[in-house]
Amino acid sequence: MKPALASAPFAGPFALATLSAPDGPAFPALVTSNEYVVDLRDALSDEQLTVRRLLEDWRAVLPRLRALAGDGSAKREPLAHFRVHAPVEPGQVFQSGANYRQHVIDLHVAHKAPGDDRPEAERRADAAEIMDRRAAEDLPYVFIGLPSAITGPYDDVVLPAWAEQPDWELELAAVIGRPAHRVSVEEALECVAGYTIANDLTDRASVFRRDMPQIGTDWLRSKNAPGFTPLGPWIVPAESITDPDDLRLMLRLNGETMQDESTKDMIFNVARMVSYASQSTHLLPGDLVLTGSPAGNGMHWGRLLRDGDVMDGSITGLGAQRTRCVAEVAP
Repeated sequence: MKPALASAPFAGPFALATLSAPDGPAFPALVTSNEYVVDLRDALSDEQLTVRRLLEDWRAVLPRLRALAGDGSAKREPLAHFRVHAPVEPGQVFQSGANYRQHVIDLHVAHKAPGDDRPEAERRADAAEIMDRRAAEDLPYVFIGLPSAITGPYDDVVLPAWAEQPDWELELAAVIGRPAHRVSVEEALECVAGYTIANDLTDRASVFRRDMPQIGTDWLRSKNAPGFTPLGPWIVPAESITDPDDLRLMLRLNGETMQDESTKDMIFNVARMVSYASQSTHLLPGDLVLTGSPAGNGMHWGRLLRDGDVMDGSITGLGAQRTRCVAEVAP
């Protein structure tokens, strides 16, 4: 059994989780800040309850969860007795690229056009101007991921035998708590039930189609292998996060810091991301909106993931996840 981490340092008095006892079924849980668990099937008298169903009735359920966290009336057990799974099984996953200003500037400078012999400082200033203009005038870059790629926050991540350049991408994920279609930026955060951590792994060698470059990107193959999106451990209610646009993301590889950035560096903030995604489709309770990853991925460091690597990812107020990479045995 994969144990929970020794502590659950999330913001606020409680968070949501999906847990299981040894050899038992997964169940929706309220986890308190002092690391105790309330089985919400019993507390809310619904044996078929899931976290996704809770989110479908979020406005009505939230006051009951606040009461359960504070009154001590429900049976509680230590968190350490349970396995921690991905906190929700979403119906839809919306992913974002090129959304951290410094990251995109670094990429712009690193991939200079042929014949562009300007000093790096000049090219960097040019890239910064492009990013500022993009933030003011352009649209986020959003694409679709698969729920089947999601795995738990402490589960092993299998690196497919075909993946030549597997890479990490720590991200803040917004969890939708009410149906949303064509919502404004001003309304968007009202549709967010809470936040969690996602590591949106990517095989860099598969991002662009080699057989027909005109097609462009291949997100199916590069991002959606089973287990390529470790999620959680918790969904922390939005009311417990003072400002989702000022959270620190940190990813360590084998103890060495690789990513360390604030969501303040996002080109498009959470509200703009949620609003934009809702213009084209219906966002539904339990859906995830991933908001992009900052500088410091493996391509930046020239060091991709390999068998035995351990990734530790954390975001302010949302706890931490730890996953170990395991190479797939080629069939």
